[in-house]
Amino acid sequence: MKRILFTLLPIVALVIIGIVLMMVLSANKPQPEETDEQIKPLTVFSEAIEMRDLNMTAIAQGEVRPRIEITLTPQVSGRISYLSPKFENGGYIPKGEVIARLDQADYKLTVVRARSGIASAEQALAREQAESDLAVRDLEELGIAESSPLARREPQLANAEANLASAKAQLAEAELALSRTIIRAPFNARIREKTADAGQFVTRGQGLGRIFSTESVEVSLPLTDAQLGQLNLPIAFLASAQSPGPDVIFNASIGGEMREWRGQIMRTAASVNRQSRLVNVFAEVRDPYGTGADDGVPLAPGLFVTATIIGETIEDVLWAPRAALRGKNDLYIGNQADSELDIRPIDVLYSDLSGVYFYAGAEIGELAVVSPIQAAFDGMRLTIRQQRADGSLVENTGTSETSSAFANTDAIAELDR
Repeated sequence: MKRILFTLLPIVALVIIGIVLMMVLSANKPQPEETDEQIKPLTVFSEAIEMRDLNMTAIAQGEVRPRIEITLTPQVSGRISYLSPKFENGGYIPKGEVIARLDQADYKLTVVRARSGIASAEQALAREQAESDLAVRDLEELGIAESSPLARREPQLANAEANLASAKAQLAEAELALSRTIIRAPFNARIREKTADAGQFVTRGQGLGRIFSTESVEVSLPLTDAQLGQLNLPIAFLASAQSPGPDVIFNASIGGEMREWRGQIMRTAASVNRQSRLVNVFAEVRDPYGTGADDGVPLAPGLFVTATIIGETIEDVLWAPRAALRGKNDLYIGNQADSELDIRPIDVLYSDLSGVYFYAGAEIGELAVVSPIQAAFDGMRLTIRQQRADGSLVENTGTSETSSAFANTDAIAELDR
């Protein structure tokens, strides 16, 4: 027992001495200095909320196609004896002008034979008419009141009349075939492709080339259901004088220069595309090579264009920069009086890359915060810098505004919203 006590006493003494030393050191340590340093406000950029008119628009892309395009084919066979010098790729032929003529010799001979057949049929009919009249008189002189049609030669007379009608039909057919040896432009046409030339023998239905009408072109534009709603366009819409379609502005780069053409929505598809789940609307540009051209540059088939469809205009709507909208409907407002962040829910009417449009939730002239802010909350302290239309910056301190052209933007939040 004594051995255990002698062993433990030094240990207990050391522990007691350590505790006493710690208490002495803790009592004599210097106290930390208290400071009144405040959290530095976050510096953000802002833009003023405005009242604007909202032009409902939709952007789509599509390829220009002729509204009417056909393969030019002869209705009769023959050798091409004449071909218009305008009938070349890219050429223009007005409506009714002769494009090609086929050799007419055989068809003229057929007309002559048909006219000869008519003369023979007319002579036969006259002879049969005389014989029928004679037969009727003979029957009357013999006192035969009731006689058969054959005795009166009525079937023979009907056959002669039928032969004359057939001969006239053959003449009409021959003259029609002769007229078809002349091929005219069915509309004001541009030549897309030429596949035949003078001296070539062509058969009925063989293509001479492809032509398209210059009266109008159309562009198929795929739109989403939301875009149709913005434009107030139903499925299976058909433009009319009482219900005209929206105007469309087409843009494309030609020769390194951006060109513009104007058209109109004429109809929408009657069904939804199974693959894309979009609805095609069809815009038309009239006289694309004439009055519809942009300073002489036509809206040519094959061009890939960007279309801006212009819907109705809604007047007096609040507008804020698109970057000020967070999530679906939260708008970040910089409170100028208190230099604090105010997060407000709004009813978004429409938004695009240029901004967000809404009816209520803010006032004209309030500052919408466009800088990204991490972990934002109502009442967050801010240093608000407003960017004006002239490019200058105005800093809001909560009491006064000082104009300056800030060269750096330190302390601006760099994290994504």
